[in-house]
Amino acid sequence: MKPTAKSVLHDIFGYHEFRPGQEQIIERLLGGHHVLAVMPTGGGKSICYQIPAILCDGISVVISPLVALMDDQVAALQANGVNAVSIHSGMTRDDQVDAWQAVRNGTAKIIYMSPERLMSARMLEALSSLNVCQFVVDEAHCISKWGTNFRPEYEMLSELKQRFPLCTFGAFTATADEATRADIAGKLFPGDGDIIVQGFDRPNLKLGVANKNNWKRQLLSFLEDKGDQSGIIYCLSRKYTEEVAEFLNEEGMTAIAYHAGQDAVLRKANQDRFMSESAVTMVATIAFGMGIDKPDIRYVAHLNLPSSVEAYYQEIGRAGRDGTAAETMMLYGLDDIRMRRMFIDQDGEDDGHKLREHKRLDSLLAYCEASQCRRKTLLAYFDEQIEACGNCDTCITPPVRVDGTQHAQMILSAIYRTGQYFGAAHIIDVVRGSQNQKILERGHDSLPTFGVGKDHSKQYWQAFIRQMVAGGILTINIQKFGCLEISAAGREILTGNRNFEFREIPADAVRERRQSKKAARAMVAHSSEDDGLLAQLKARRLELAKAKKVPAYVVFPDNTLIEMASKKPANLDALAMVSGVGPKKLEDYGETFLSVINDAAMG
Repeated sequence: MKPTAKSVLHDIFGYHEFRPGQEQIIERLLGGHHVLAVMPTGGGKSICYQIPAILCDGISVVISPLVALMDDQVAALQANGVNAVSIHSGMTRDDQVDAWQAVRNGTAKIIYMSPERLMSARMLEALSSLNVCQFVVDEAHCISKWGTNFRPEYEMLSELKQRFPLCTFGAFTATADEATRADIAGKLFPGDGDIIVQGFDRPNLKLGVANKNNWKRQLLSFLEDKGDQSGIIYCLSRKYTEEVAEFLNEEGMTAIAYHAGQDAVLRKANQDRFMSESAVTMVATIAFGMGIDKPDIRYVAHLNLPSSVEAYYQEIGRAGRDGTAAETMMLYGLDDIRMRRMFIDQDGEDDGHKLREHKRLDSLLAYCEASQCRRKTLLAYFDEQIEACGNCDTCITPPVRVDGTQHAQMILSAIYRTGQYFGAAHIIDVVRGSQNQKILERGHDSLPTFGVGKDHSKQYWQAFIRQMVAGGILTINIQKFGCLEISAAGREILTGNRNFEFREIPADAVRERRQSKKAARAMVAHSSEDDGLLAQLKARRLELAKAKKVPAYVVFPDNTLIEMASKKPANLDALAMVSGVGPKKLEDYGETFLSVINDAAMG
């Protein structure tokens, strides 16, 4: 009997049911229809093109942006008994020749390549002589100038349709708004294909945002119950990643720094360690992340403001890919907003591009200051409507909105009377009545607004001004070294023609507290891993992964081990019924994992 998509899902990958949207996309691709699929991270995108690749008569070419992603995908396929190969610059010439021979003689039906390697004249000519049935573009948002992470070499892929008119094209991404989706489809299969938006919601992710006032205290508080888990902490600069990693290691955690300034060998070693070990925190710039297929990342924290809603969504999407609960946190401050505005204004000569990026940043700031369900605000950006989620900070602890018109007028008056020439620090000194040299030299101690806000702390006013900037009441002029300027809406408030409501600033946002290293270490020592069998299964998985030099999830994902620990299968037939245990993995790993289960049962 000819295999079907459902039989391949079970007999090769070891899964019993498709996830939402997978079957529809697979059927369209198998029917020869071009598809752009937008699916949430962790939604099972790779299955959607790997099953058609296994079932179709010809060769499938998968275009991927990163060597690490290609290697992980190939290792995962090979672990399931599927002969896939990759060709990239990180391989020896002999290995590349062997991989190509496997494709040419039909031993391997799936080949992974970067767009640069694929679009070389020599490779295109070589592929033209083979039976290519499908091209798949992974991380497809990279093809669009309207999206984030645009890569010029991806745009060359628009030539493929004309060169291979009989091939089916699939494109996959987790991050694309309406304009970006239309641009991707227009470049890959103009007017001739389907755009399937499976949805953006990741209900297993707990969302949280806070004003940054003491990042060390706030970070330790966030990590308090996560000492035995893996996660990612994103920082804006290389220096900051090193500082944060050093701080966490001093506090008794296992933290690794990762950034583009490191030696390539060191970066590879750090990434391999993160992928293979448990309870490791990766502190990284955005140089780390795309294509990281580690399903059991339990948290993602941002210690600086991301560049856009799309970038933020993509980065938090690396948590909880196994579908179980994960948590996110973002800290941001005025310096982050200033730096982001500066980066945009320094990014080339295209004024249209700069305007789009400023608008994207505005949308992210609106998300940060949301007073309704945060997930609802996030998904509305992608034109998806949901009810309040009950799993974000604004749902769990709804913010109180209060009238801040008088305080806003104090700040606006101080900015206006000082010539709209100073940053937040100086304006706060004016309203708090600080007698420093800068104030006295400029005569700002004689202004009517001098000292009018002395009853509130510096931290309070910093938080208040952040909300004014996020709300479009104030703007930060990068050309004038980050000075605050009054917008049209701000002028209306200053003249009494408009009110200003703000999120009430809680006392703990302006109160400095320190957590002892002893308490932090005690926090890390605590483990929520009450199931000893699961811990033993993970330990055996890690041994096997290290021996094979592959990420641990390639052996088995966490969900499969959790099901093993729960069902405690007594023989190979029972183990075969566990989701994620396909025939090849049953043959390779079945006996060793059964021995762990049996030994635990015997005590």
